[in-house]
Amino acid sequence: MSVDFDHLKTMTYEVTDRVARITFNRPEKGNSIVADTPLELAACVERADLDPAVHVILVSGRGEGFCAGFDLSAYADGTASAGGDHHGTVLDGKTQAINHLPDRPWDPMIDYQMMSRFVRGFSSLMHCDKPTVVKIHGYCVAGGTDIALHADQVITASDAKIGYPPMRVWGVPAAGLWAHRLGDQRAKRLLFTGDCITGAQAADWGLAVEAPEPEHLDERTERLVERIAAMPVNQLIMAKLACNTALLQQGVATSRMVSTVFDGIARHTPEGHAFVADAREHGFREAVRHRDEPLGDYGRTISGV
Repeated sequence: MSVDFDHLKTMTYEVTDRVARITFNRPEKGNSIVADTPLELAACVERADLDPAVHVILVSGRGEGFCAGFDLSAYADGTASAGGDHHGTVLDGKTQAINHLPDRPWDPMIDYQMMSRFVRGFSSLMHCDKPTVVKIHGYCVAGGTDIALHADQVITASDAKIGYPPMRVWGVPAAGLWAHRLGDQRAKRLLFTGDCITGAQAADWGLAVEAPEPEHLDERTERLVERIAAMPVNQLIMAKLACNTALLQQGVATSRMVSTVFDGIARHTPEGHAFVADAREHGFREAVRHRDEPLGDYGRTISGV
């Protein structure tokens, strides 16, 4: 599918001072992910990659936070329909996979086709030639982390909320990158509980390169991308390719495939079907509250913030 850069639906794109700036632009929806998001992100990244004037790619979000994850509320409460959407398999698969009824046969490859296309778009941040930087403010949760963890550098506000709460029911991080980014102990600490960490903890754990106070985030980010942009493009590409060799040897492609399949399975467990039934009866937000109540820390991070 071709992308009209003059009429992007989920983000904006501009180039200033050797920096390609991709900015998620659905602030009224928390920059939540829809079918257009991975397609537009991959197209913007490719455009920057092919532009000789660009040395580094910066991804950020407008509004209160970087990204609130997938826009799944309409699918969970049963009000969504794929009818007439031009993305075919992506939204058709989402509707069939998420609104699947437990008394009917389930095809796991419908889930895989749908989610693998999302993750493929997000992974453009890792697989493009030029360095990518993600700037996190407010929150980066659920599917938002599938995007951010693909970046070469993450810089976050110290008070940002980062994690994957859907691990509690109805989701597995399809990108499969948590253990690669944090090591198995810390990745399991988050995924065994669905807890979040602050931006400051993310930097302490090695998930982010820096975690300035919120009022200094823009300044520190600009300083970082300016320093990267001052480097020759060929040097940047060689450094990225050399470092990514280690990630590829760790098996990120295998982790991605397994995690994407598990993400589909998570929506078809008894607990997953019960979550959807709760969302249809009481609404998505209330179902999320019910999901989190047993842990006693709804909306909190490990540090209690």
